Amino acid sequence: MSQFGHVSAVNLNRQYNILNVTFGQMNGLSFAVGEAMGHKLRFPSANAVTTKCRRNTSPLKVVCIDYPRPELDNTVNYLEAALLSSSFRNTPRPNKPLEVVIAGAGLAGLTTAKYLADAGHKPILLEARDVLGGKIAAWKDEDGDFYETGLHIFFGAYPNMQNLFGELGINDRLQWKEHSMIFAMPSKPGEFSRFDFPEILPAPLNGILAILKNNEMLTWPEKIKFAIGLLPAILGGQPYVEAQDGITVKDWMRKQGIPDRVTDEVFIAMSKALNFINPDELSMQCILIALNRFLQEKHGSKMAFLDGNPPERLCMPIVEHIQSRGGEVRLDSRIKKIDLNDDGTVKSFIMNNGSVIKGDAYVFATPVDILKLLVPDEWKEMPYFGKLENLVGVPVINVHIWFDRKLKNTYDHLLFSRSPLLSVYADMSVTCKEYYDPNKSMLELVFAPAEEWISRSNEEIIEATMKELAKLFPDEISADQSKAKILKYHVVKTPRSVYKTVPGSEPCRPLQRSPLEGFYLAGDYTKQKYLASMEGAVLSGKFCAQAIVQDYEKLAARGQKKLAEASFV
Repeated sequence: MSQFGHVSAVNLNRQYNILNVTFGQMNGLSFAVGEAMGHKLRFPSANAVTTKCRRNTSPLKVVCIDYPRPELDNTVNYLEAALLSSSFRNTPRPNKPLEVVIAGAGLAGLTTAKYLADAGHKPILLEARDVLGGKIAAWKDEDGDFYETGLHIFFGAYPNMQNLFGELGINDRLQWKEHSMIFAMPSKPGEFSRFDFPEILPAPLNGILAILKNNEMLTWPEKIKFAIGLLPAILGGQPYVEAQDGITVKDWMRKQGIPDRVTDEVFIAMSKALNFINPDELSMQCILIALNRFLQEKHGSKMAFLDGNPPERLCMPIVEHIQSRGGEVRLDSRIKKIDLNDDGTVKSFIMNNGSVIKGDAYVFATPVDILKLLVPDEWKEMPYFGKLENLVGVPVINVHIWFDRKLKNTYDHLLFSRSPLLSVYADMSVTCKEYYDPNKSMLELVFAPAEEWISRSNEEIIEATMKELAKLFPDEISADQSKAKILKYHVVKTPRSVYKTVPGSEPCRPLQRSPLEGFYLAGDYTKQKYLASMEGAVLSGKFCAQAIVQDYEKLAARGQKKLAEASFV
């Protein structure tokens, strides 16, 4: 753990009223009144970024301290991702660029379009809503505050995502946090247990030591049994991991002789964070893939927050990149029907406003549930599309609560709540530069599992959330608001989010290239090794673009044939 001063400001109305000065761990924020104090609280290993205080605050200079970007660029996975990215830039320029119509401007659709544009083609990206991002969308309320579809964390183990940030020149928009995983302690309200990864050790030793040093969540006998249980996964590698798709996390743990308490203490929280469901439903393959990335890569489990709202800070740079290379991005463009040729291939997309959009190739980069609603009847008997019925989006709720005061019992980090109703949360007024507020806290929380709550009222969801928060902040929050009071809240419901990674779902995930010439899929549910995640969405977009580039000659010839037939008629 880094040995630096941790300074938190509770009341900054008076010039020098700075409270709660402790030492031992670095929270990553310092509040400076002048240059003298700024020099006194020097953090030599961090990059300081100065931002202005938000409205209704005193005119103090606020310095947000980020940890340096980890050394990712020379890792095998990063270089592999970089090589795939460079293949689009280095491919021979097409004689006639393909016009590729893409449905969905989430990460999968945006990256498909980005890499097609890099290869010299013209993507036409259609988004049904008036906002970019899909599952990372965000909206601004009447006060100018953003609320998001989800709480998004960017891991060191996301090589394609990290390459994307570098290619766009926006690496500085990631706020890296200390290399730790922090869990709330239900048996000790208001207390946390940490897994701190030492920077001086390589993987997997840093992860092993982080586990061994934590004596609050697991006993030594439990750690030993867990380590022995993991040996087959470590020795068996990727083939073993893929073979565990047919068994739940809970059943796998019992099969390996790992005590149920290990599942209760660690893997309930991890399962909900990965897929918004509990270990008795989640495929063990999902957990093993995450553990493999986190333990085999030194910085794999290191986390970063985006420095602002995703549509503007991440999606817009991709859009600008696409447009700079001749591509198009159209919002408020909802597809009503996939129109077919006589041979069953796609003829055009018919839009809700009655317009018709044609291209040389077509991509669906929407969530799988939206695709299933628009699959033509003629396709439904094909195994490729029939298997999609087994892939179903999981419901999730994202909750934002603005409080009338600065909460003390929190960190500049992602926190695992270990609550039966909540998954993870963060005080975004501390972790994110754009949302920063020195006087008030804004908690963003993932409410999961949400299946029983998705149809309930926002008021019921907030009431249940407050009861859980009273356990996490016993000295500061009470369910009746007799302590911290709610200034406002936003509840974002996603009835069908990422696909539910239950046992047996892996064989149902489709390849990006469909059996129908000229039709492709992208999305985290399609075949790629990072499952339902932002990294999975980005990699699926690259695979989709790669398939189209590989099929260029065939697609170009198909286009010429259509032109000839049209001329003949």
